[in-house]
Amino acid sequence: MDFEKREEDTRRAELVRILEHSIERLSLAELEALYYDLIAKDYIRE
Repeated sequence: MDFEKREEDTRRAELVRILEHSIERLSLAELEALYYDLIAKDYIRE
């Protein structure tokens, strides 16, 4: 594994951790709004 790949993996893990922590604090209404926004942008496919 090269240094750049390891750095990208570390950054990705950091961003996921930050997002998880932030999402845990959202209200149900905020979670639903985020969910529908992500579906509309095709980031989530059901």
